[in-house]
Parts: sequence; structure tokens; C-alpha cells
Amino acid sequence: MAGGNRRYARNNSNAVQLPERGPVESLIYWRDVKKSGIVFGAGLVTLLAISCFSVISVFAYLSLILLGGTVAFRMYKSVMQAIQKTSEGHPFKEYLDIDLTLSQDKVQNIAGVAVAHLNGFTAELRRLFLVEDLVDSIKFGVILWVMTYIGAWFNGMTLVILAFVTLFTLPKVYENNKQSIDAYLDLVRSKLTEVTDKIKVAIPIVNKKPIAAETDKDK
Repeated sequence: MAGGNRRYARNNSNAVQLPERGPVESLIYWRDVKKSGIVFGAGLVTLLAISCFSVISVFAYLSLILLGGTVAFRMYKSVMQAIQKTSEGHPFKEYLDIDLTLSQDKVQNIAGVAVAHLNGFTAELRRLFLVEDLVDSIKFGVILWVMTYIGAWFNGMTLVILAFVTLFTLPKVYENNKQSIDAYLDLVRSKLTEVTDKIKVAIPIVNKKPIAAETDKDK
């Protein structure tokens, strides 16, 4: 009975560690190693090809390879059905019957989410460039300064490849080492907060409230 309880506890712990996720999350967390490996390998090969050749050439060659494979498989299945005198039908019927149309509600939802993110991004850029908060604008300037060095070291396609590899590695590494990584992140966060507080004390203008806030308070 005790052994069964231990097994049940292990199953419960696994259920906590592997929650139900959407298809994208399942891929980047490697829930199905075969699917994630195929997507990761195909995506990485495509990005490497784009870095060496033009996007049009890569798209054309990949499309030709895919089309050649489907045509060959279609002809092979037709010949086998004729020889075996079977009526299995079209080999890709399962995929041809999938409804790929986007409903109006789904399009509106996607557009609404995109517009919300765009508005938030625009408002944040305005806040940083117009120095609503001096410390945040200084942090933003430091990030831009670091990006000048990153741009000198890597081109845009290299950064896309690195981001793609990171997308398929970092979430899984974080999930497997969550406690230790969180401890380091908390330490870094506390240090940044300490430095920010020192900057706010050293620069008197940072402690001044925005004029709009003072006006609202007076009202």
C-alpha cells in the first residue's frame, strides 16, 4: 500500500511538473520529443538556408521538395491501390478535409490582441523617449547602447537563429532548474532595485512627481 502511495505521489508530482499546455508550449517544452525534434530541426535548417541564400530561393526549393514528395507518394499509393485492387481513396484525404478557414470572430480576436499590444508598445516608447521616469529612460538608453554592440557582432539573421534555438532550449532548462534559477533571479532583481533606489536618491529630479499626477492629486 505504501509503495502504491509513493507511486501515486510520483505521478502527482509529474502531473504538477507537466501541466496541460497549448500546442506551441508543448513544442518548446519538448512534451513530445519526436514532434519537437522535427519542428526544431526543420526550422533550424530553414533559417540556416535563409542566412546563406535568398528567401525566395529557399521558399522555392523547399516547396519543390515538398511538392515532389507529395506527388511521388500520391502516385505510389495510386499504383499500389491499382495492383492490390483496393479502394482506400486519396492518401491525403484526412488533411484535405481539415478546415483551414478563419472565422470572422477569430480574425477580430487576433486583430484586437495585436492592436492592444501595438498600443501598449507605442505608449511605452513614448513614455521612455519623453522621459516620464528618468531612471526607466536611463535603463532604456543602456539597453540601446548594448544593442549597438550586439548589432556590430551579429547580423539580424544570426539573432533570429539564436532566438529560435533559445526558444527551444531555455524554457526546458528553466523548467528543469527552476529553483536554482529563481534564486539567482531574485538576487539580481534585489541588486537592481538597490541600484535604482540609490540612483533615485542621488538624482533629486527623479523624486519629483509628474505634473499630471500632482494636478490629479490637487483635484
